[in-house]
Amino acid sequence: MKRTFLFNLAVALLGGAFSATAAEATLGIGDPAPKLAVGEWVQGEPVKEFQKDKTYLVEFWATWCGPCRTSIPHLNEIHTKFKDKGLVVIGQNVWERDESLVKPFIEKMGDKMTYRVAMDDKSERERGAMAETWMQAAGQNGIPAAFLVGKDGKIAWIGHPMSLKDSVVEEVLAGTFDVAKSAADFKKQRESRTEMARLSSLFSEAMKDKKWDEADAALSEIAKLMPDGQQAVATARLQILLGKGDTEAAASLAEQISGRAKDNSAMQNRLAWQLLSQENLSGKALATAHAIAVRANEAAGGKDASILDTLARATYMKGDKAKAIELQQKAVELAEDEDLKKQLQSNLDSFKKDQLPKAD
Repeated sequence: MKRTFLFNLAVALLGGAFSATAAEATLGIGDPAPKLAVGEWVQGEPVKEFQKDKTYLVEFWATWCGPCRTSIPHLNEIHTKFKDKGLVVIGQNVWERDESLVKPFIEKMGDKMTYRVAMDDKSERERGAMAETWMQAAGQNGIPAAFLVGKDGKIAWIGHPMSLKDSVVEEVLAGTFDVAKSAADFKKQRESRTEMARLSSLFSEAMKDKKWDEADAALSEIAKLMPDGQQAVATARLQILLGKGDTEAAASLAEQISGRAKDNSAMQNRLAWQLLSQENLSGKALATAHAIAVRANEAAGGKDASILDTLARATYMKGDKAKAIELQQKAVELAEDEDLKKQLQSNLDSFKKDQLPKAD
């Protein structure tokens, strides 16, 4: 069971690998919306073409997409609030792995998903016509993603459906929305995301090649592009310090990150484990790792087997073999997954032999 936390900055910060760069993206805000290319209308009255007296919200989703499940009820609220004011909401299924799951999914969602739902047309394009002419064309590589089309048939807004404000919908319906400003903001965001993808690639390659100074330089540039993501940046910088073998500096940074997420047991556990998996950890760095492991266990209410395993390791490394065995025994008892239980039992056996288990 490999539990060492490997931080993949590109995925964590960008939400997935980029499939379209700004240069490849040809569709933007202010452009005429592409035609609807639907394979099948699964729910609701079909929309053959955009009508001039209607505003359309086309949201791309899939049954396997966790964030889509979260955004669907919000989308349904928008549908309910504005359906009698000229807004037509279309849940456009895209990138579906198993299309047989779509209808059962809609049925299960019930009154949380009452708007129109359509399948993509894959008769001529393997990935789907809507996937290519809308998503790929607009440089949108992640779902959920939504397009708001005004009464003039032009795209007024593109973004994550959870960030769509009622005021934007109201202004688009009234024809007062500032599309030019929206287009400028969208262009700036797309350019920023493209630069982020480039820097993230540089960071990942530098980390893989253990070129710590190059990785740090790329990370510093990334930090400038994401003022609201300093926690993720700090976590990435922790990886650099650990890579360099500077455990004292890493422990100091881990303590700072820990202090900003005291109730996040998973985060606390990852931080503690990253330190505890280092060879010859001692002194202040070990004390910090133990303190964070204690914090993780408290946040989890002492009921998480993996977190107890981390705390047991920290306790053993501090020299309290008896307490480590006690904690590890409880971890084994709490583990429900058989593979996890076997690994934790193996760690317990190591403690009893007065041996520190391998970090993996």
